[in-house]
Amino acid sequence: VKTYNALIGASVATAVGSGVGLYYLDKNSAHANMEANGLHPAEYPFPQNKLFGTYDHASIRRGFIVFKEVCSACHSLDLVYWRNLVGVAFTEEETRGMAAEFEYTDGPNEKGDMFQRPGKLTDPIPPPYANEEAARAANAGALPPDLSLITKARHGGVDYIYSLLTGYCDPPAGVEIREGLNYNPYFPGGAIAMAQNIFDGVVEFEDGTPNTASQIAKDVVTFLNWAAEPELDDRKKIGVKALILFSTLTAIALWAKRNRWQTLKTRKIVYNPPKNWNKPSPPKN
Repeated sequence: VKTYNALIGASVATAVGSGVGLYYLDKNSAHANMEANGLHPAEYPFPQNKLFGTYDHASIRRGFIVFKEVCSACHSLDLVYWRNLVGVAFTEEETRGMAAEFEYTDGPNEKGDMFQRPGKLTDPIPPPYANEEAARAANAGALPPDLSLITKARHGGVDYIYSLLTGYCDPPAGVEIREGLNYNPYFPGGAIAMAQNIFDGVVEFEDGTPNTASQIAKDVVTFLNWAAEPELDDRKKIGVKALILFSTLTAIALWAKRNRWQTLKTRKIVYNPPKNWNKPSPPKN
């Protein structure tokens, strides 16, 4: 019996160990098709990715500046409105001023004509192109994706976007990139139409934060993560409140069970008939 149990235990341990080993080998393996799938990004310590972490709102503010001065030349942000920035990264006055820098088509007026007016808080952040055809024509047939949900639409999320922005390099020996494309090992296939736009000093930060390429990429990725999940901070606050509430209710339930219901659940009911009890005789007719 002992030998049988030992064999069963060894078999189970071997199966579990082999499964874990194969999982990590598959997850971290280097294979010939890696370039087609893109290099797997590393995990970066973004504070919002932690269990109880929240957004760095100063980073969101800097990230919007990066988007406005660099990314918005090609990419749209259709699902974000100016009002969404109020109280998150900018004051209402600052946001109104930024919105007023753009002209929006509105109308019709009393004469039935459309007219141009300064932007308002209720307007969406304007796209760089009027339509998809114009965007393709300006980018050699490639369509720059909308960035509203980009961190949720790409496998790897913020880690992938950060790695993509900072991962441009010269192609290795034997790899040819056709004209008009750029080599980036994190992009599936390695050849990406978007040129490198994040460099040291490409944006000046008003708060004195060093404007290195890695800092600029980190800030714009944080902003894009907020654009995709603006409710993250509130969701985590509600989660903490729920944990505290249910933990308190669980403790109360355990205390009540032990101190109030335990005596009822463990009581023993015994029936003791009278000792001098005689069965009554049947009635006489």
